[in-house]
Amino acid sequence: MVHIKTNKQRILHRMKIAHGHLNKVIKMLENDEYCINILHNSLAVQKALKSIDMIIMEDHLKTCAVDQIKEGKETQMVKDLIGIYKYK
Repeated sequence: MVHIKTNKQRILHRMKIAHGHLNKVIKMLENDEYCINILHNSLAVQKALKSIDMIIMEDHLKTCAVDQIKEGKETQMVKDLIGIYKYK
């Protein structure tokens, strides 16, 4: 269940910007542009996504995680948070 409560519009806005940048990288690849320029743009997309992830994590900790603690579900909360790092 998604609980992006306080920053939904901010996250959506940043996702749309990242999407636009990713489209630019795809076009650069299709047009056989200089590899270093492609890498610079690819790294910018990755940085933007990491920034978005931090906003989502902050929102989760301030809302969903607090709710889980109040409901006595600390073990599940910790398991969920640790599970995120399996994808890194």
